[in-house]
Amino acid sequence: MNQAMISLTAVYVKRKHGYIGYVEELPGVSGHGQTIDEARRHLQQQAAAVFDWERARSAEMLKDVDLVREPFRIPVSLRQSSAAYASGAVALKRAG
Repeated sequence: MNQAMISLTAVYVKRKHGYIGYVEELPGVSGHGQTIDEARRHLQQQAAAVFDWERARSAEMLKDVDLVREPFRIPVSLRQSSAAYASGAVALKRAG
């Protein structure tokens, strides 16, 4: 069975006692470890837990609701526009 994959951006920051990682597109999702591999593994676990929890919460809230569920895809051109906007906003913050 093929598993759907989504591509997000992980950032790892070197600190005195290892690495802290976060996902730019998922506020509040972070992981840490003594090595970057350990931080990456923890970050993947945390992101998966957030998705699982949100799916379970949604299923509970909508169990007796007539609804349509479908895959949701974001075209690359929209992501690139958002990234350009975000990097511009960051540049404005740094300049200001």
